[in-house]
Amino acid sequence: MADLKSTFLNVYSVLKKELLEDPAFEWSPDSRDWVERMLDYNVPGGKLNRGLSVIDSYKYLKEGKELTEDEIFLTSALGWCIEWLQAYFLVLDDIMDSSHTRRGQPCWFRLPKVGLIATNDGVLLRNHIPRILKNHFRDKTYYVDLLDLFNEVEFQTASGQMIDLITTLEGEKDLSKYTLSLHRRIVQYKTAYYSFYLPVACALLMAGENLDKHVDVKNILVEMGTYFQVQDDYLDCFGAPETIGKIGTDIEDFKCSWLVVKALEICNEEQKKLLHENYGKADPANVAKVKALYHELNLKGVFADYESKSYEKLISTIEAHPSKAVQAVLKSFLAKIYKRQK
Repeated sequence: MADLKSTFLNVYSVLKKELLEDPAFEWSPDSRDWVERMLDYNVPGGKLNRGLSVIDSYKYLKEGKELTEDEIFLTSALGWCIEWLQAYFLVLDDIMDSSHTRRGQPCWFRLPKVGLIATNDGVLLRNHIPRILKNHFRDKTYYVDLLDLFNEVEFQTASGQMIDLITTLEGEKDLSKYTLSLHRRIVQYKTAYYSFYLPVACALLMAGENLDKHVDVKNILVEMGTYFQVQDDYLDCFGAPETIGKIGTDIEDFKCSWLVVKALEICNEEQKKLLHENYGKADPANVAKVKALYHELNLKGVFADYESKSYEKLISTIEAHPSKAVQAVLKSFLAKIYKRQK
């Protein structure tokens, strides 16, 4: 795995070099330095799970055949396109949320010389994706399908972000609209498509598959993405900050979290009143009251029950899939996230 990661990082350097010499623009030393610094700060800093899973998935689809150097390079390039997409979302997301830190360092827009130039950097990151695809996939039969896939998933993610943003509008804090179906819609569009479906869809296209014939795979991955986000909501409140790498703020931020949706579902009128009075307030005393209610309602137990039921359902759906190679891809994804602590 460490070897795969270093190969993957080498491909980043190649792609970055190509982008910094893109013939469609007349580069100056200043512009080149800016873009290079912006890329190094925002693109390769995460866990790289989404990018690396394109290579993993493609390996499973090839049923153990040794990948050629070209296949390793191309799957890595597609993996990096997903990491570029993620960087673009996060740079803009942090501005919208007025966040302070990301991946253990200040958000890009918080740097003294950056500020709102970060919005244009986000647009640039988005535009690098079709440049990478054109440089390396233009002669492939699946080129148009790749462009279509990235465009569609970006649209779905931006639409999910929009529902999330308009739901948590300041001055319109109404807990009564927080339902399991709203939570599911936000999660499905904002997270599941680009984090779970996109890496596998890239691998399927490279393996010569038609995505229209794999709607069942998409549905399973979107289910998995929903389960992943519920874990995230749970860890935001109950995870140890030193383990998850951040301090959770879903309660303060009035987020449509799975925990608050579940609490609203099972609490009595008095407890509901307490939630309405304390949820979405920045004061630690209010947050503590919400957390105490979560403990009182045994949300840890409710989550443990949800986790085991989701796992069983996913496993049985995966095992019903006719292709053993596709089953292997899906099971590898599930193994990475089941009972995760961060």
